[in-house]
Amino acid sequence: MGTAAAVQRSAYPPHTPKLSGPKYNQSNQSFNYNSTTNIFKTHFRSQPQLSLNKSYCCWAKKIVPLRCGSGKVSEMEAQEGSAAKPMIDFHGIDEGLVQNMVYDALVWSSLHGLVVGDKNVQKSGEVPGVGMMHAPFSLLPVAFPENHWKLACEVAPICNELVDRVSLDGNFLQESLSRTKKVDDFTSRLLDIHSKMLEINKKEEIRLGLHRSDYMLDGQTKSLLQIELNTISSSFSGLSCLVSELHRSLLKHYGKHLGLDPKQVPVNSATNKFAEALAKAWTEYDDSSAMVMVVVQPEERNMYDQHWLCAILQERYPFGHHDRLCVWRYIFSRTSFTPRISMQEV
Repeated sequence: MGTAAAVQRSAYPPHTPKLSGPKYNQSNQSFNYNSTTNIFKTHFRSQPQLSLNKSYCCWAKKIVPLRCGSGKVSEMEAQEGSAAKPMIDFHGIDEGLVQNMVYDALVWSSLHGLVVGDKNVQKSGEVPGVGMMHAPFSLLPVAFPENHWKLACEVAPICNELVDRVSLDGNFLQESLSRTKKVDDFTSRLLDIHSKMLEINKKEEIRLGLHRSDYMLDGQTKSLLQIELNTISSSFSGLSCLVSELHRSLLKHYGKHLGLDPKQVPVNSATNKFAEALAKAWTEYDDSSAMVMVVVQPEERNMYDQHWLCAILQERYPFGHHDRLCVWRYIFSRTSFTPRISMQEV
């Protein structure tokens, strides 16, 4: 589909679619979180050895990002002259506290569907429920400047409109990507399809884009830099929402010990907004026989991310029953294709 109605999803800001307790350091509980464990693959850069340093347990209204270098966590100067200490010295957290957080995080992930298929288990990407393991996640939320977070939210509609306008300029697309076409087969095939659509003057008045915009902070300039804007494989809307919920859950239980406030973790409603946008596009299309096709490649270990979106569509919207949701994996397994398909039929 096109991009008149665009949804922005980045690692930090929420998504905005538009159409046009106990004293854990005294615990004797032991839990192995070594990265070689097949089920609980939680990774740490180094094993925490020190007790919690309370001098770092502060929460600034304007969060200061942490910069990693030479194996140390250091403070990055805040913009606009607002200096603050890092939220916490992550290497100084008591090991018993970390073990409890890891255990609770893994239980939460299993109970709430924050899972992917294990590549070491056969058919984990084909049969739901087979070979599940927790999705990769950070144990605690990463500090991020509030002003940059707001900036990313503000520029999202602008980027969405830019993508939409570019998608309507066929000549510009073909010319600007002509060199890329020579070295990238995927781009070449897309441009060939696009060229044939131009030849038959194929146009759509109703366009929907589900985008994911990825950002990082530049350590030297302290600027918010866009890494990429995904318009095709805009994945992880389902799982990223769960990561935010996981972090809030952990901080509700451990926040006092860490000096972190769960209310400072922004709400991520990406999956709900994606579903809302798809439902709106289906309504605007005004065809009761229309279907929403979910393209899922064979042996997709990230199937649960897509299933979250499908589940919301099925539960909340009248068209979202099985005969209106067409998943590509089932088409692929039940059909065959002729060598040539007339583009007039597309």
